[in-house]
Amino acid sequence: MTDFTHHSAGIELRDVRIELGHGKDRFTAVERINTSIQPGQFVCLLGPSGCGKSTLLGAVAGHIPLAAGSLGLDGEAITDPHPDRGLVFQHHTLFPWKKVVDNVAFGLKMQGVSSAERRDRARELLALVGLSGFENKYPIQLSGGMQQRVEIARVLINQPRVLLMDEPFGALDAQTRWNMQQLLLEVWGRVQTTVLFVTHDIDEAILLGDRILVMSHRPGRIREDLRIDASRPRGQDWVTSDEFVRLKRHCLELMREAQQPTVVASPDGEPSAVFA
Repeated sequence: MTDFTHHSAGIELRDVRIELGHGKDRFTAVERINTSIQPGQFVCLLGPSGCGKSTLLGAVAGHIPLAAGSLGLDGEAITDPHPDRGLVFQHHTLFPWKKVVDNVAFGLKMQGVSSAERRDRARELLALVGLSGFENKYPIQLSGGMQQRVEIARVLINQPRVLLMDEPFGALDAQTRWNMQQLLLEVWGRVQTTVLFVTHDIDEAILLGDRILVMSHRPGRIREDLRIDASRPRGQDWVTSDEFVRLKRHCLELMREAQQPTVVASPDGEPSAVFA
């Protein structure tokens, strides 16, 4: 059996600023981001829609250039996409014409691994995410939650040192989302990779994360770095505990403050409300 334990990596963000758009439409999406993520940590980026969470994740993935600052993976600059940073989106990117096992094995095919070996490793990962018996199905034959399991397996087969997840369960119903969160925690406990997880759902962040980086409204900054000291595994006892409720109340207050308008002077001298 394949050992899926990964050599996880640390991430360093120093004075990161990201600008989007062109010409007069160019704007600052995130600025002055400074933080470090330790190897093997599960870190959630939490903030309101439009605060730059996904933009920051895209920069760590190597898809979005920086306007200023630096990004590093174990001391090496991040400049381009690389298989050591696996990316999972909210909506799956599976090939509809390929069977599940071949979707998962695709990354190994690109590496020149033999058909027999890559299919064996794909089947092992499908078993890890609870999809034994579905190897020969096509994506359209699976539920949304099952499609996301395949997507996670397809990313993990490349043994990434960092798993980047952009609201991967946002389109799922409440029960399926809970099941996927529990599955993710089980898989993460097995593979031990570093995870950077984007969400706007406070409950999800407190359930999953070792840390929560709470971001402000655009341009996104880190308002607070919350440490979650709850033991693992985390289940229903955790999400109904007094400490969970306290953390949720605190995050709600931070999110509310992040969207409060700040009064500044407009060019004609009249007060004008903008979001800080």
